[in-house]
Amino acid sequence: MVLTKSQDDKYKQIIVALFRDVFETHGAVFNHASQKLTLQKLQRRLDSEGISFLTKTLPALGKGLDSALMLVQPLNAAKLGFKTKPNSNLPIFLGELFETVLTPEGFPLQDASTLSIASLRQLCFGFYKLKLPYTSDQEQAVIAKFKETEHDLINKAEYLLNMKVSAGLTLDCLTLEQRNDKNLRTIHRARELLYELFRNFDPTDITPRHGPGAVATKQKLWEKFTWKNVSIRIAEKYPVDEYFFVSPGHLCDGLVDCEIVHIDNKDLPARVILVPKDSRGPRLISCEPVDFQWVQQGLGKAIVNLVERHHLTRGVVNFTDQQPNRLAALLGSLPSAHDNFVCDTEWDEPIGRYATLDLEEASDRVSVGLVRLLFPSRLVEYLEACRTVATELPNGEILPLQKFAPMGSSLCFPILALTIWAILAAGLTIDEEYSPSTDELLLVYGDDVIVPAGRAEDAIELLEVFGLKVSRTKSCIKGFFRESCGVDAYKGIDVTPVRFRTLWSSAHSPNSYASYVAYANALLAKKYYITYNVIVEALHDIYGAIPSSDMRLACPSLDGVPLRNFHIPSRWNARLQKTQFKVWDITVPTTDHEMDGWSMLLRYLTESGNPPMPSFSRTDRSNPLPSGRPFSVRTYTQRRASKLVRRWR
Repeated sequence: MVLTKSQDDKYKQIIVALFRDVFETHGAVFNHASQKLTLQKLQRRLDSEGISFLTKTLPALGKGLDSALMLVQPLNAAKLGFKTKPNSNLPIFLGELFETVLTPEGFPLQDASTLSIASLRQLCFGFYKLKLPYTSDQEQAVIAKFKETEHDLINKAEYLLNMKVSAGLTLDCLTLEQRNDKNLRTIHRARELLYELFRNFDPTDITPRHGPGAVATKQKLWEKFTWKNVSIRIAEKYPVDEYFFVSPGHLCDGLVDCEIVHIDNKDLPARVILVPKDSRGPRLISCEPVDFQWVQQGLGKAIVNLVERHHLTRGVVNFTDQQPNRLAALLGSLPSAHDNFVCDTEWDEPIGRYATLDLEEASDRVSVGLVRLLFPSRLVEYLEACRTVATELPNGEILPLQKFAPMGSSLCFPILALTIWAILAAGLTIDEEYSPSTDELLLVYGDDVIVPAGRAEDAIELLEVFGLKVSRTKSCIKGFFRESCGVDAYKGIDVTPVRFRTLWSSAHSPNSYASYVAYANALLAKKYYITYNVIVEALHDIYGAIPSSDMRLACPSLDGVPLRNFHIPSRWNARLQKTQFKVWDITVPTTDHEMDGWSMLLRYLTESGNPPMPSFSRTDRSNPLPSGRPFSVRTYTQRRASKLVRRWR
């Protein structure tokens, strides 16, 4: 990876500052000589390996530490490219800290220092998520993995089809052998749960809308409201007159240019794009055709609203609040009252009350066959009506899809979460009445899953039977380490590192400015004072004065006292009756585009946040027009075009 010299120098300054902060925090274990030797080793590795030492080598050491804490395997630093201490598996590099956490054999100490764990994880994982430009080899690897997953789903399809035939029978019609089949009983119970959840749900009672992202058909934001084509599969379930137009006049005017795409002509496929994810490579996103996106957004939002309100799933399956999972990770890392921790040789103690499961390629492994197997048939008809059946890869290849919905579809996240919930809620409580309030805690946020530690192996087996894949090396089942929804915990203590994701820029950059102000504040909260000062000094050199948070301005602000005595221009605003300051702020440019009146009305009715879009095909016309807050239907926010400006705040 080639970086500019200013970027390379800045990352080196930051990592050295992080080490110095750790030395200050752990003065009892680092003497002057060990500090000097450690920094010399750090400099040599940076000179020989460059940025990869921060994004690959150190993270590998951090993963080794996490695996030891999770009781997956003891740390062996030699296998990770680090020289070890004599008669020990621990590295010489930062060995002073490792000795306060692990035994010489690489097992966690009974009284492992949580402060040392937090410091080691900050040094090891600080740059792991850095969004570096990806290489063509990384791109091809991601695409190859995407295709490989499709092949795995094809192999699983026959099993799911056979299960669907059996699941379609009532329990009275099953043989004794079938009744004793745990998987079949799980399916029956999961179907019952999902039927109860969607019993009163009307998939036609939706307000369709466009998403903010790109579409496979490549229309601009303001072009999406003029329909050029609608799939016949969608039109059969969501008639164009009711869901794509607002009145008979709009229908008559719009159908001149709109074509109903029939099956014989084939639906337009989705389109795969790759976007930077982190130092490991890109993330694959699927752009949906505009007519599919329109309905997916409406149906997805309706499902989310139902799930977050229904008594079966409320507080159990979450889409807008990660806090339950984060709190459960902290609680789950605490030892249970009945646990007796033995660290040196006995690794089979189920320590901690809750386990966190890590699913691999979760969104890509929910097959359409699995959705047909579990979800109510009437709902499946509507889900499949707005599901794209193929996607176009970057090389132009059209790949038929076995997965229900790739990442990028607004139905991907809710159907993934409900699939996981239904399987686990049914399978883990197969012989009892399930209730979200039971002590057998189950929490699902997308592919972040919390289960009772004692049932974790059962949960993994259940998920994998139906084609999902759980990473046993990343799932936190044993030990005191837990991770969920961005929170890393050990013995009830938050040991989450501050992760640098945005590339540093020496030029004025809104993303760099806002991100590094946030990183500095997060490090200050964790008492990394030297690193805070290094980042803030560098920001001052580029941007000059930066306001402090005690000024209570709606712009990026520093939590600490400014290091330099800058003068920030101020004025008294008589109209607002307040003192204003001229500071750097982030703005997102807007653009105005004239559309025909019908398109503007359609946008207003679907994006104003008012009651559902009225339809001339429905009998209820008591409140045909919404009465909420107005907004400009001509104005659009330009994506990826934020700017840094000086303004009065």
